Amino acid sequence: MTTLHEELLHRNNFHTSSTRSWEAVSGIGWHDPTPSGLPLAAVRTLSVVIPAHNVGYCLSSVLDALEGQHHRYKFEVIVVDDASTDTTAAIAAVHPIVTTILRIPERAGAATARNLGTALAHGQTILYLDGDMVLPPHVITDIAARATDTTVLVGFRHNLPYDLHQGGRGVLADHPHLAADHRVVWRPPVGRPLLYTGITLDKRLDGRPLDHTRDFLDLGYGRRYVDWDLPRMVVTALVAVPRTAVLDVGGFDPEFGRLGWGMEDTYLGACLIAAGQLIIPLRQAVGFHLDPPDADQQWQRKLASWPDTLARYWDLMRRPAPTGRSQAFTTGMTKLLRLCEVLQ
Repeated sequence: MTTLHEELLHRNNFHTSSTRSWEAVSGIGWHDPTPSGLPLAAVRTLSVVIPAHNVGYCLSSVLDALEGQHHRYKFEVIVVDDASTDTTAAIAAVHPIVTTILRIPERAGAATARNLGTALAHGQTILYLDGDMVLPPHVITDIAARATDTTVLVGFRHNLPYDLHQGGRGVLADHPHLAADHRVVWRPPVGRPLLYTGITLDKRLDGRPLDHTRDFLDLGYGRRYVDWDLPRMVVTALVAVPRTAVLDVGGFDPEFGRLGWGMEDTYLGACLIAAGQLIIPLRQAVGFHLDPPDADQQWQRKLASWPDTLARYWDLMRRPAPTGRSQAFTTGMTKLLRLCEVLQ
């Protein structure tokens, strides 16, 4: 039996030919913001799936930014409200950019919310976007123009504390900075175990994961950059994937949501890599990630559940890579959808 972990040891991430071919056809750089009228942006259909739980403090700004995209072609926006107790569902239900708003009656976690959105989506490409991510106007076109059936396109996030954004309105008067993402500039702690691998550094490191791995090229074949590997670069705050590939691996593992926070996107990344997907960064696709007012308390709760979700991840990595699960995924989501309320 070949495990998922072993399968990753045989997978490269040689995406240079893909990016150079695209540049030759489009006439612009892979990492350049994309003109709204680029014909390549019309080749594939796109769905934005937003899992949302108690993001009423910023969701209007997130949706306004989607409405303000300069993309000339139609794309759908699906918001899956994960049993919010604030105004999240009401905000999504009246916003003109939202195509579908689904409400889960009991808290299920972001993995299940994304699975439901994936089941409802019609686009060939799915952009998973967190409910607190505000995108500059070119990002949808950046993604739509570059998406293929064999690539996962990774964006980045610039975190803003609540006192700096106050709900997010007007934040795009400034530009989010690529270097604000830990996958780009990373200064890990010294003298205590790192979260993912558990290794302990004995001296300071000026980490540059994106640069030092040549846009993730050097993370193929299961290689690591200190505490980072290729699956861990797949962060669903802002990532675009082929819908058929997500269905084939069975979507996100919902158990992560029941256990706590984190690792469901890393596991999906591992599954997609094992299936032959290339993981390619888009340096220009950077959004503002808007912290809630109680960000510190939420972070402590997330960290408390991290050992459980990390253990689940490594357990799954010792099992065979999932494949051929489209039918089972569709059947499971159809049953779950019957329990949900469609608000729009």
